[in-house]
Amino acid sequence: MLNWDDPLAGLTGTCNKQAACLPTHRDDAFPPSHGEIPASSSPRATGFDVLPGEVRPAAKTDTALPFILARPGNTGLTGATGLESIEMGAKRIQVDDKKIINCRADLNQLVPFKYQWAWQKYLDACANHWMPQEINMNADIALWKSADGLTEDERTIIKRNLGFFSTADSLVANNLVLAVYRHITNPECRQYLLRQSFEEALHTHAYQYVVESLGLDEGEVFNMYRELPAVARKAEWALPFTQHLSDPHFHTGTPENDQRLLRELIAFYVIFEGIFFYVGFTQILSMGRRNKMTGTAEQFQYIMRDESMHMNFGIDVINQIKVENPHLWSESFKTEMVRMIREAVEIETQYAYDTMPRGILGLNAPMFKEYLEFIANRRCAQIGLPEQYPGVNNPFPWMSEVLDLKKEKNFFETRVTEYQTGGALNWD
Repeated sequence: MLNWDDPLAGLTGTCNKQAACLPTHRDDAFPPSHGEIPASSSPRATGFDVLPGEVRPAAKTDTALPFILARPGNTGLTGATGLESIEMGAKRIQVDDKKIINCRADLNQLVPFKYQWAWQKYLDACANHWMPQEINMNADIALWKSADGLTEDERTIIKRNLGFFSTADSLVANNLVLAVYRHITNPECRQYLLRQSFEEALHTHAYQYVVESLGLDEGEVFNMYRELPAVARKAEWALPFTQHLSDPHFHTGTPENDQRLLRELIAFYVIFEGIFFYVGFTQILSMGRRNKMTGTAEQFQYIMRDESMHMNFGIDVINQIKVENPHLWSESFKTEMVRMIREAVEIETQYAYDTMPRGILGLNAPMFKEYLEFIANRRCAQIGLPEQYPGVNNPFPWMSEVLDLKKEKNFFETRVTEYQTGGALNWD
């Protein structure tokens, strides 16, 4: 029920002559950067404080950082946050004042754009809006309930991928909101990050909608990352790559910390979203191509289109950081990134074997090994690293068609993949 009472009534405020009054807000959302969190001093759970298999209650705490506008001369809680004090008469922002990281320019001034690609990706993402409930799940429900509708191997693929993705997109969303957003000091990039955060929530909504539609055990699916090693392995790999960024005491501005940010952006955008998602995408979309679980496959098709945009945005950010900070892209750092990517290929290949111990749908695990090596070569090339697997080919060329080919569908039976909202629709 709507409450029209003043939400700030009764709260204490902090103000000064040059800054607007804001209520003091206490929030310990970020965990320490190293080691386990002591049970006696655990902050509120963030999604980064417990590894799969661990269940530790988060204790309440009364200590926190105040949410206030910084006073004159103060650089703010994390440097340029957008919450610095208002400086009357300050000069207007120029394009050259803007930087991806370590920028001290006013983050509240969206224009003039320096990175037009970031703004265009924001507009493209908004035009590609969709909602899970718009997709008809009736055929999936009937097939799932049919005793001979799907094999046990096919059912395993559906459940394990729902188990992985339902946690993976939540993990990515937590990383964006609690970590990455704080350290990207460019307003048009932040604008896209806000849209991406919404889309990650939308994806988690889509998995929940599929689980609910099929009548699956919600506890089983949403706890697989704690209970099933094949799913837990990828989440465990990703968690350490957000611990530093979510530490409230972590700041960019030194070569070591800037390189740490770059490493963790590569871990999430290039590897987690750019490699770890592709076995599951291929498996589910392959079922849809065989007219099985078509509603679930359509959900995954929209999700894959979103994730492809996320990855491309992240790669653009990574490359822009490299251009503006060439000293970070050292030979030793490049060697480390190659090692990370090769390790990711091994982990995702093992996931293919775990979820597909026998050939199914015309697919088998060795085909995925080649596919992942093909993808890894592309990811390396996209961020300026040498290809690691010479001579490999794409065994699933139809996966590119999922993203690139315009589908001709009856608009009144199902949404076309390229459906766009409102005035963005193009009927040509």
